[in-house]
Amino acid sequence: MKHMSQIITALMLIIAVTVGFGVTAWSDEPVLRMATTTSTDNTGLLDYLVPQFKADTGVELQWVSVGTGKALELGKNCDVDVLLVHAPDAEMKYVADGYGVDRQQIMFNDFVFIGPPADPAGIRGKRVVDSLKTIVDKKARFASRGDNSGTHKKELELWSESGITVPDKEEWYIQTGQGMLNTINIAAERDAYTMTDRGTFIKYEDNWKGNPPLIILVEGDRSLRNQYSVIAVNPKRCDNVKYDLATKFREWIASAKVQKSIGEFKLMGKQLFTPNAGE
Repeated sequence: MKHMSQIITALMLIIAVTVGFGVTAWSDEPVLRMATTTSTDNTGLLDYLVPQFKADTGVELQWVSVGTGKALELGKNCDVDVLLVHAPDAEMKYVADGYGVDRQQIMFNDFVFIGPPADPAGIRGKRVVDSLKTIVDKKARFASRGDNSGTHKKELELWSESGITVPDKEEWYIQTGQGMLNTINIAAERDAYTMTDRGTFIKYEDNWKGNPPLIILVEGDRSLRNQYSVIAVNPKRCDNVKYDLATKFREWIASAKVQKSIGEFKLMGKQLFTPNAGE
């Protein structure tokens, strides 16, 4: 079964790359291929930044949003040139193992726990550790991405830090295997709690014109910081990657002009990401 799962995952990645990059890969224009986490796509940040990148550099950026785990895998397979991801520990191992180079942090936001306004388990305002213990004690429905994304990796880290075995065999623990917005929608349908990055929650809130079915109940812990970084795929491993274009993108998105643009990207008057390339 594990072998079959690996085959299915590989086929899904091939389809994602094919669909994500589309037919313009045969254009004469220089094309940079990027794999990224779903939050940069779902929030609209890339739709906002990519035309600026094309205007400033003449390079067309094509991206596929698949979650950090799968994005790193695409880089390992030499299927993309650059990554924009948010799982610092996994990223540093990825670079240490020789798969990526020139990792640079770009921006951050934070994770929040959201749930029904009635808060049936009673986690509102609690620390993360106490919230997770309460969810377990009450057997409250919790929707997990379950997809090895940066958000899923962070959720597993928080269970571990709380001294709790991941309840992945429990009936109330829902593993969606989907991106963040879809997972939030599933949580809303099931009256469940879930964890999301703040940027995606603001997008969700905007989709509901400021009156979403799920609201923020837990926020503010230092452990909830969510850092995004750019990594170029190592050209010494992958002869086909466009390291020069990846470097151009990294330098562009870390520039003062683009960092300012990231800080100015807002929905409902709320800032989704805080630029920090200079830190």
